[in-house]
Amino acid sequence: MVTIYALKPAFQALLRPAVGRLAAAGVTANQVTVAAMVLSIGWGAVITVTTGAAFALLGLPVVLLLRMALNAVDGMLAREHGQASRLGFFLNEMGDIASDAALYLPLMLVVAPSAPLLAATTAVAIALTEMAGVLGRAAGVARRYDGPFGKSDRAVYFSILAVAAALLPLPPRVIVTAIAAALALSLATVVNRLSAALREAAGD
Repeated sequence: MVTIYALKPAFQALLRPAVGRLAAAGVTANQVTVAAMVLSIGWGAVITVTTGAAFALLGLPVVLLLRMALNAVDGMLAREHGQASRLGFFLNEMGDIASDAALYLPLMLVVAPSAPLLAATTAVAIALTEMAGVLGRAAGVARRYDGPFGKSDRAVYFSILAVAAALLPLPPRVIVTAIAAALALSLATVVNRLSAALREAAGD
């Protein structure tokens, strides 16, 4: 299934010159990973404290783009500049889960305050998509990035939701439906990733 993740090589090519300069300056992959997590937690706090003020919602797409850039940079520093480590692996995987929760749960709670259980369930399902992806490695096969609701796809989806909620008088049922759709897409992604890992393991 084609997802936005397929654009990653082109995105990395744009960042490669800057990554080289960062490596030469002594910046490490783990530092970049932690910076992405701090950025996400910080903006999630802004969304929470302001109860979804327009500037906080409109800033979310910018934060998500910066986070994606940082995520790409840390991976390139690790792979292309000899900085891969076990600590980096753990930071990367746990950082993604923490960052998603820090950004998306506050967003869902402020735009759909009448559906906290749905928001919490969706946040858990999003975390499960990343767990399902990394479990492939634990089973001896590749890390899975199957869609339809991978990290990049989620970023675009929730960016649209945040901007729409900030600028348009959306009825509550529309927002709740959008969150329910995110839940369904997350669960489908879990199934796809686990199924793909099992097929790969069976083929081996």
